Amino acid sequence: MAIKNAYLNNVYQDLAGRYADQKEFLQAVQEVLTSLEPVFERRPELEEMGIIERLVEPERSLLFRVSWVDDRGKIQVNRGYRVQFSTSIGPSKGGLRFHPSVNLSVIKFLGFEQIFKNSLTGLPMGGGKGGSDFDPKGKSNNEIMRFCQSFMIELQRHIGPDTDVPAGDMGVGSREIGYMFGQYKRIRNEFSGVLTGKDPSSGGSLARPEATGFGLCYFTQEMLQERNTSFQGKRVVISGSGNVATYANQKATQLGAKVVAMSDSNGYIVDENGIDYRTIQLIKEVKRERIKTYVDYVPTAKYVEDPRGIWTVPCDIALPCATQNELPIEGARALKENGCIAVAEGANMPTTLEATKYLQDNGILFGPAKAANAGGVAVSGLEMSQNSMRMPWSFEEVDEHLKKIMVNIYHNIDKAAKDYGAPGNLVMGANIAGFEKVCQAMIWQGVSF
Repeated sequence: MAIKNAYLNNVYQDLAGRYADQKEFLQAVQEVLTSLEPVFERRPELEEMGIIERLVEPERSLLFRVSWVDDRGKIQVNRGYRVQFSTSIGPSKGGLRFHPSVNLSVIKFLGFEQIFKNSLTGLPMGGGKGGSDFDPKGKSNNEIMRFCQSFMIELQRHIGPDTDVPAGDMGVGSREIGYMFGQYKRIRNEFSGVLTGKDPSSGGSLARPEATGFGLCYFTQEMLQERNTSFQGKRVVISGSGNVATYANQKATQLGAKVVAMSDSNGYIVDENGIDYRTIQLIKEVKRERIKTYVDYVPTAKYVEDPRGIWTVPCDIALPCATQNELPIEGARALKENGCIAVAEGANMPTTLEATKYLQDNGILFGPAKAANAGGVAVSGLEMSQNSMRMPWSFEEVDEHLKKIMVNIYHNIDKAAKDYGAPGNLVMGANIAGFEKVCQAMIWQGVSF
């Protein structure tokens, strides 16, 4: 995907020269800059203001050591990261990811995407991301607690309810957030909304676990209106089996669809009768087992090794909800051949650039991650509001706010795409709509030296 605008291409090439080893970050920047070309053709004065040069460099990048003691008494060392990318429209906001694949490139890619995603929600949140190469899998609760406490000893210096508000992401659920929140409270001697995704007993918002999956389906339902259709009676394939995938299954089922396939990092399950999200919850959230055990509970299901094959399962709607670059060009071709009409991203950048272009070129509705999966950070923003007011909302109130936000996101990005001569191109629309708000704030605030 070549960047044709000379100015934007020069910025990208300079960035690629400095960060040649950060392929995930460069992929995210390339996708955004390509989408922004019509904005800079229409508004050449933005080049003189150095908006893009400033936007592609984080305001602050933190790398720190995390030392902790395992159950055998052995000292372990991991790397911790926090990138505060932009605070133009509000405090940095973005999750913490604990996974062996975490490195600076991955965190920068996620943080850069978060700028635009947060902007699209309409809430006052900047972009940030963080995490560690620590792997919670196979660790005891005490080991996870000791790691989280050690991680927070350093992180607490750089965050706050009006500075940077982390949340959970891959490998960081309610348990991990709880351990980190407790440590922050102990060190800082304050009870504040410094983290979101908290337990409701400690100021967390109801509907937060469901938010990304529910929001994904609210967005997709609105997108399907373009084809005068809905989830009703549709076959759905959902990759992943974590929070996003599980609650996407629940909402899609409630909207009348049948989820026929789900996966984890080892393989995928298929059941033509529909996959029961409650059984997935039992397996993943209670027993913490691999998805292959689903066939022990539901004999009509089949398990297949290698999760990449999930895109060969015939479906009307595909919701990639696992990890970045999980849907390659081969998967996109298989989806088209099997009659898929819509793809919406529940994970962060799960579709490769080549696959994204293929889907768009072949008339398949495509909802990009920064819009389609913004439900999680939207409810995190609503949690911040509840913390500030010291007043919790009911599940129904939060869910209603979430639905309105996701419907508005769809219509705003659809309008932006049409305004810039690319009707139906929601990737371009999302990047432009998210950028314009951040751009206006940067211009208004001047250059910060």
